[in-house]
Amino acid sequence: MKINCSFPQNGSQKLIEVDDEDKLRHFYEKRIASEVDADFLGEEWAGYILRITGGNDKQGFPMMQGVLTNKRVKLLLTKNHKCYRQGRTGERKRKSVHGCIVDQSLSVLNVVIVKRGEGDIAGLTDRTVPRRLGPKRASKIRKLFNLSKEDDVRKYVIGRSLPEKENRKVQRNRPKIQRLITPMVLQRKRRRVALKRARTAKNHAQETDYHNVLQRRIKEAKAKRAERRRTASRSRSSTTGDKQ
Repeated sequence: MKINCSFPQNGSQKLIEVDDEDKLRHFYEKRIASEVDADFLGEEWAGYILRITGGNDKQGFPMMQGVLTNKRVKLLLTKNHKCYRQGRTGERKRKSVHGCIVDQSLSVLNVVIVKRGEGDIAGLTDRTVPRRLGPKRASKIRKLFNLSKEDDVRKYVIGRSLPEKENRKVQRNRPKIQRLITPMVLQRKRRRVALKRARTAKNHAQETDYHNVLQRRIKEAKAKRAERRRTASRSRSSTTGDKQ
């Protein structure tokens, strides 16, 4: 079985092939996200703790978290599931996945170093892989370079050189800074707030006018009803006098 071990702090990883069944027995019956002491792998692994993150069986089917078996099963997967990428909206597909329990049918097991031991492991913890891309968000750039709010974040953006081409100078690509507060951003925010206040004032004025018109029409309707009553009473009284 091959063990793909990664060290996120340095961005490095190493593929280790283990043929000794006694060593692999320490991973058996363990589930994804379980932590295992790596002392059994050798003296240089003393003090290291590994976390299981996944793997593939000998036919290439991936392990799926939450499937409590060490065999391969067929599940109806949607866009919210792992191990499946939706092709069309609303599409579901029945796919084969391996359970989240480790056994001898796996060909590759993915692990992550959670705790580092005293010694270094050649090709894994003794080297640092530079990050290809730097942070884009303004707050994360400030955190990376320990900047204050007065410092200009645009001077600290990490760019990368594009591949060279004939008859063209070397070009560098710089990402667009996200959530950067500039005078233009503040001006647009002031405009949005002003438009919102204007809409609120306009709605309030229209509501006031509507209530005034409504009250005036209610008074007019009451006056018309009262006038009709007076007219009806006068007509009845005049009719009664003529009969007498």
